[in-house]
Amino acid sequence: MPDDRADSLTVGLGERSYPIHIGSNVLARAGSLLAALAARRAVIVTNPVVARHHLARLRAALDAAGIASDVVVVPEGEAQKNWSTLQDIVTRLVELNAERSTPLIALGGGVVGDLAGFAAAIYRRGMPFVQIPTTLLAQVDSSVGGKTGINHPLGKNMIGAFYQPRAVLIDTDCLATLPDRELSAGLAEVVKYGAIRDRAFFDWLEANVDALLARDPVALKHAIRVSCAIKAAVVAVDERETGERALLNFGHTFGHAIETATGYGTWLHGEAIAAGMVLAARLSQRTLDFPAGDVARLSALLAYARLPIAPPEMAYPRWRELLARDKKVTTGALRFVLLTALGAAVISSEIEERELSALLS
Repeated sequence: MPDDRADSLTVGLGERSYPIHIGSNVLARAGSLLAALAARRAVIVTNPVVARHHLARLRAALDAAGIASDVVVVPEGEAQKNWSTLQDIVTRLVELNAERSTPLIALGGGVVGDLAGFAAAIYRRGMPFVQIPTTLLAQVDSSVGGKTGINHPLGKNMIGAFYQPRAVLIDTDCLATLPDRELSAGLAEVVKYGAIRDRAFFDWLEANVDALLARDPVALKHAIRVSCAIKAAVVAVDERETGERALLNFGHTFGHAIETATGYGTWLHGEAIAAGMVLAARLSQRTLDFPAGDVARLSALLAYARLPIAPPEMAYPRWRELLARDKKVTTGALRFVLLTALGAAVISSEIEERELSALLS
């Protein structure tokens, strides 16, 4: 089992670089960690479930550092990632007379982070933004890298902005209150990092999945640290997804189609990505000679993590319609993130229609 030493990383973006703090009891140190922003006031965006578990600790930490706080509570769930909820957040910021220098803190999972981040990007043309992710999926993925936005009924994450946080505070203690289904959903994104970038990490995940499911704190911290390190390295060289960053979307082209088709929230994001990764692995086998044994390894690890590995029933024309709206489409051509080996991914736009049809029909 890895040790529990280093607990900070940096997303290297020049003068916009920011730290990621990872560990136990980070929430209690939020005031001192945010003092560098020279803020005397902050606005917290959260949802009722997260507020019940973690809001008091955050406000106490801010108060101890002399930072007053207001709270904006948004409804829970992926279905809330829409114009209406975004408008509600902006309206509350206006009513609270939040200033351009007032930090906006996202306390919650990916939905809260995406909504608050988009609001921070557009309110008064930009206010400081801090991520405090409370789900595993948000801790390893959506809180890092600056993607913010909302869904459209016709497509996932179709409206948004790149807007980097000033800091990401990852308190592993928050995972103690996370439902088992949400924990598994987060593990899908963890597995993704091993599959696309780090074969040794994938091997480690196979050996330690029981510890992760049991919420062993050392195992969780290691998985979060490695995942964040991989994402930070990719974001540092391709912030706006013009090249290498697209590799982080392994499984997402199919996964986003599943989420859109089934109605946002029916499948958790990580569940849809798990099924999407298996489809992408099978497409890799068909087109890039990705070994069948490695498809089986990926499928087995995801299934053991209590994740779906088969998509919902959907006619091929509907699949094709949804895939065509993927954000990676360029000059009308679909682009898929595929595997050449475990730990090695590529972007391919040379998939023949018959291969895609055979996979999905």
